[in-house]
Amino acid sequence: MNINPHPMKFADNTTLISLIQDGEEYRQEVKELAVWCRHNNLELNTLRTVEMIVDFRRNPLALSPLSILDSTVVTVETFKFLGSVISQDLKWDTHINSIVKTNAQQRLYFLRQLRKFNLSQELLKQFYSAVIESVLCTTITVWFGSAAKSDIRRLQRIVWTAETIIGCPLPVLKELYSSLVSKRAQKITLDPSHPSHHLFELSPSGQCYRAPNTRTIRHKNSSPPPGNPPYEQLNVPPIVQ
Repeated sequence: MNINPHPMKFADNTTLISLIQDGEEYRQEVKELAVWCRHNNLELNTLRTVEMIVDFRRNPLALSPLSILDSTVVTVETFKFLGSVISQDLKWDTHINSIVKTNAQQRLYFLRQLRKFNLSQELLKQFYSAVIESVLCTTITVWFGSAAKSDIRRLQRIVWTAETIIGCPLPVLKELYSSLVSKRAQKITLDPSHPSHHLFELSPSGQCYRAPNTRTIRHKNSSPPPGNPPYEQLNVPPIVQ
């Protein structure tokens, strides 16, 4: 019996992000990744590998299908990455649909059942915070600033419904978003090794942060920085425009 002394392992949640200019450089990076995995006893599951291209140019490049180890990779318009459903057009309606229909509404049923059992208001609030609010706030610092107002209202209706069931006011999503982004931004400013640390640029006086330069609304509304949370929430002086 032959025993392979080099066990193979699958590389889970491996993501390659590349700027496509001519198409060939991008394919070379994918090829190098496949070679590196093979040399390190890792096997890419091409059946579960997908490709998504984000291109807002008027005349996008016509790219041929991507291949890995002689297997063609499926091109998709959306895919789930670290809890967020990312769309090809960088809109968040698909992600919010998954929150509302798949998670939040189903969990409201259990909140109603607990109310029928005459649980105290404090326990109902704890259940809401742990089971429903946690779902609404998952990766909220990524998508809330760029989400459409209609989608935000759909999420807020979940909060309003929970308020009716529990019988007391609950934090609105915008307040939760501002609080979480502020905490995230504070951590970034204190961590020079963070990839977004350079986005917080001090003014020449060193007493306040400059406002980020953006050319599109999509970039301006994205977060963490540059994003919607006001810089005064970072316990620093106002932004220099």
